[in-house]
Amino acid sequence: MVFPIVILPGFFAGASEYREMQDCLIDLGFPTVTVPLTRRDWWPTVGGRSLVPVLRKLDATVKGVLQESGSEKVNLIGHSAGGWISRIYMGEKPYVIHGDVLEDAGLWGAFSCVASLVTLGTPHFSKYERWTRKNLDFVNDNYPGAFYQSVRYICVAGKGMFGARRPGALLAYNSYSLTVGVGNCWGDGITPIEAAHLEGAENLILDGVLHSPRRVGLWYGSASVIPLWAKFLQ
Repeated sequence: MVFPIVILPGFFAGASEYREMQDCLIDLGFPTVTVPLTRRDWWPTVGGRSLVPVLRKLDATVKGVLQESGSEKVNLIGHSAGGWISRIYMGEKPYVIHGDVLEDAGLWGAFSCVASLVTLGTPHFSKYERWTRKNLDFVNDNYPGAFYQSVRYICVAGKGMFGARRPGALLAYNSYSLTVGVGNCWGDGITPIEAAHLEGAENLILDGVLHSPRRVGLWYGSASVIPLWAKFLQ
């Protein structure tokens, strides 16, 4: 059985940026829906604040897909921050660390209806990025590695840019340094390979792949790249 796919965009990305990815997955035979986020939806989460607004939209999308398709499970695809936000959504512990929602809100504990989680360029940890630490610590303290045995974890890292203190590679260098403490390493231009993988997951490295659809060149959602990781959803 082919499970439907739900795509969760990365931080400050809107659903429209994932149209090519969505259409390509549909062409490959996967019914696919993108969580209908806009950039405006991310503003309440800025500065390490609560991700409840995003979880609400993710939960509504997953429940809608399950009801419409009649499927018991979905495959989740989380790009960038969407990967670790998906881990909050799957987890059983109430995400109440910001005091903005009650423990019975029902916006988590979805692991039983997730067949696979694919994370694309997700920074699953960050050593020095203080804005994300509270949320990321919640994820990793409660759900380390490929936590749920019933869920297949596929963690995809791009090897598209080496960080360096030179024009064209400085953004990568600074981003890698904040994430893993070392700037001179490989990654997708934003997320270093080391941070994009989880212990116990099926960890992939894709040569020449960059982080975002906003960059010139191949990214995780390019038509020629998608089959390299989508085959794990068969």
